[in-house]
Amino acid sequence: MNSFTYSYPVKVYFGEKAAEKNLVAELAKVGPNVMLAYGGGSIKKNGVYDELIGILKDAGKTVTEFTGIMSNPTYVKVQEGAALAKEKNIDFILAVGGGSVIDCCKIVSAQAKLDKDIWELEYTDHKQPTEFIPMGAVVTAFGTGAEMNNGAVITNEEKMLKSALWGAFYSFAILDPAYTMTMPMKQVISGAFDSLSHSMETYMGSPREVNLSDDINEATQRNIIRNIRATLKNPQDIQARSELIWAAAMAENGILKIGKATDFQCHMLEHQLGAYTDCNHGQGLAVLHPVLYRHMMPEANHQFARLAVEVWGIDPAGKTEEELAEAFVEALADFIREIGLPTTFAEMSIPPDTDYKAIADSTVLTGGCAKKFTREELLEVLLECRKEAHALEENDFIDMFPASARNAGSLCKSSGTEAGADTAK
Repeated sequence: MNSFTYSYPVKVYFGEKAAEKNLVAELAKVGPNVMLAYGGGSIKKNGVYDELIGILKDAGKTVTEFTGIMSNPTYVKVQEGAALAKEKNIDFILAVGGGSVIDCCKIVSAQAKLDKDIWELEYTDHKQPTEFIPMGAVVTAFGTGAEMNNGAVITNEEKMLKSALWGAFYSFAILDPAYTMTMPMKQVISGAFDSLSHSMETYMGSPREVNLSDDINEATQRNIIRNIRATLKNPQDIQARSELIWAAAMAENGILKIGKATDFQCHMLEHQLGAYTDCNHGQGLAVLHPVLYRHMMPEANHQFARLAVEVWGIDPAGKTEEELAEAFVEALADFIREIGLPTTFAEMSIPPDTDYKAIADSTVLTGGCAKKFTREELLEVLLECRKEAHALEENDFIDMFPASARNAGSLCKSSGTEAGADTAK
């Protein structure tokens, strides 16, 4: 893939040495006080930190470092960054890392301009911030596509919620595949699966007829699958890495969502799983997706059947739509096993006493999903993911509900739904 510049509203500088070629010009547009935000020490080990610090100092910037941004960034960390930005009169934030760092800084940029708590502003007053500290992103770990949107997923530990907040768009994003070559392979694969999940969840929204956005989406999914396999075969294949980093951006830069009301029910469920367990996001999605999709049949059979043929190359000859839909879900499950991602919560070392009912009860129910899930059915999905589905005892599910809620029919037949956000990270 050749280098290019693409504007979304986020300007993308793609290709090797993209920071060296383009960062100086972007820094000339902003004030002198720059916050350099990152997670742990990986950017110091791989040389990215030294390169960026050199560029910042050559540009005459005063650098304030905001470090220690964790996976699944917390609301406390957001407030820490906002306070630091206010104290140092920060003019510009340069976020360096993956989705966690990039998401955290979106909300830091907004909170630093507010006198009011941003969680209260968005969830109590139902308003969104309008002023932000300008930002740029340097992506060193791909998968989330977080650099391409203004939504952020933040864990509020006090409220036990992992939820969407809305902050600023980045002015630009630097996507240099060479920066990702030192990522641990487990992180590469779980991140790439997150990109595949974003694409599938967008695809599974409405309208459900064939449309241009979905045609492009099918190509994106095929690309991700092919290049995950290529990366596993040769971890030093920078071409495959280039494709994956751009596919992650493609899944979140709006192109696949044009004219679509998206699904993202799987993401909402995984977010709350993460709020209670702090688990790896991509791994959680890998466990949840096949089980959730089995529960989406037959409502989603038409789209599942199309994915079976157009993405997974399953021969439709002699097969009903239902059979093709089942073949898609099994192909996805087989692929997850093939690439070494977990298939149960036990494999993720999630504690057996996790409060799955609380997770289901606090999960946002999305409006764009083909199936309107109830909280009872989300609980059933979680319990099936806890261990092998065939080993699930009926009482594991039923006993979590009071006698008044138990009836002769399935607890999953309730028709109640809620609308909710469909942001995904």
